[in-house]
Amino acid sequence: MRSFLEIYDLASATSRVILQTERHIEAPNWDPSGKTLLVNAEGRLFRVPLDAPAMLPVETGVAVKLNNDHGISPDGRQIVISSHHEGQGSQIYMVPASGGDPIKISPDAPSWWHGWSPDGTTLTYVAARGEKTVIDVYTLALGGVETRLTQGEGHCDGPDYSADGRQIYYNCDRDGHAQIWVMAADGTGQRKLFADHYVNWFPHPSPDGLHLLYLAYPPGTLGHPANLPVALCLCDPKGQDRRRILEFTGGQGTINVPNWAPDSHAFAYVRYEP
Repeated sequence: MRSFLEIYDLASATSRVILQTERHIEAPNWDPSGKTLLVNAEGRLFRVPLDAPAMLPVETGVAVKLNNDHGISPDGRQIVISSHHEGQGSQIYMVPASGGDPIKISPDAPSWWHGWSPDGTTLTYVAARGEKTVIDVYTLALGGVETRLTQGEGHCDGPDYSADGRQIYYNCDRDGHAQIWVMAADGTGQRKLFADHYVNWFPHPSPDGLHLLYLAYPPGTLGHPANLPVALCLCDPKGQDRRRILEFTGGQGTINVPNWAPDSHAFAYVRYEP
């Protein structure tokens, strides 16, 4: 499959291709400077400058088996990555934004990063503990201990902080197929944001707090596979005014991690073609 790294502009309701490649790229993040995107491919991390698009390697030391769960700190100084190079399942590491040796910050495996609190102090991620069969949402204050927010009510995934840091959006299949849920940042007040027949994953609130972007799979989809007909959908933070704004072949790799421009005027995504 050919990969297309694209940017959707909200004001014009149009997309433009930033980069196309025969390599399988995934999960774009937008740097806080607004000048570059971050993607992964073939277990490595790459920076894509918007003024001269190309895949520039980011050094991650021994972490050479990255998955598509990575992100840039709000101050732009660090990158958090998820990698399984130690052979124990995915674990979460930190590297300098310029690249360097990874420092492990997850207390156990498997752990997959998904969101960073706006103040830069806390990570939210999903993990399996104990018998390692149930995926739940956790938070970890940097330098602290992890806190489990969901309690095995279903497969919970894709957590991301609201613009003010007071809430965490996520997807969960606790009452059937995956839908978008929201809870307070301490795990209280968990509720489904809306209900429809699509299988909905990876909610990402815009930095200005006005929009929520998510990925909609066809009804009946199990998990979050690749290469299916999917839609990117927008709604307000309360789940109202939902609309499908883009439809293409995608899924796994399209918007796994936070992907909004810093000024909320656009978002990045990856679509695929044979």
